[in-house]
Amino acid sequence: MVFSEFTRMVHVSKQDICREIYARKGGDSKIKKEKTFVKNLARIFDAALKMSNEKGFAAMSMRDLSRASGLSMGALYAYFSGKDELLEMLQRTGRTITIRMLTEQTAGEIDPRVKLRTAVLTHLFLSEALQPWFYFFYMEAKNMNEEGREKAKAAELATEQVLADIIREGQDLGLLHDRNPLMTAAVIKAMLQDWYLKRWKYAARNVTVDQYGRFLIDFIEAFCLKPDQKPPSPGEGGESGPD
Repeated sequence: MVFSEFTRMVHVSKQDICREIYARKGGDSKIKKEKTFVKNLARIFDAALKMSNEKGFAAMSMRDLSRASGLSMGALYAYFSGKDELLEMLQRTGRTITIRMLTEQTAGEIDPRVKLRTAVLTHLFLSEALQPWFYFFYMEAKNMNEEGREKAKAAELATEQVLADIIREGQDLGLLHDRNPLMTAAVIKAMLQDWYLKRWKYAARNVTVDQYGRFLIDFIEAFCLKPDQKPPSPGEGGESGPD
């Protein structure tokens, strides 16, 4: 799987995300027309993410958000009661999408070696498609209240648990080395985070997301797989990793 294939298979635009939020709210939303809800919430999210990445969420006021989004203060309060609820909405959406995508994309895979590849590339490509969101999720967790911070920690551990379960499954079948699954998953998660937190580094080296994905898979499999257990990869294609 390469990034272009992932984006054809999976719909993860901000409009798709806003439609999910609208559906989740059901009849509780003050904005009854889905088209209006999606259009305005997308504008709010764009403005909030841009300002947060420029000066931090804590420094952004609701009035700043009103000016940047082009929506009145009254219109903003139709979507959330204040910054705390907006932060929770953004964080909750990120947690839900990540776990759901990992679960859906690996559900049909039987071979744990293929499942591990799929999980890693799904996480990587999802973070590429929604890079401002992933950067925000990581950087702004510190600005949440204690309950929110605990949820953010739990979300990271849940992602690691998905990877650890796959690794453990491969070990049980004798395909992967008997190494600590949770520690291995934690290191894989850190390498995935490096892509969306330090984009400047890879941009300066002209590394594409497909190159990084191929390098990451080779690195992980060299550590995890027992000799002669590399799975076939028909149709995977993609660019070779950087030297």
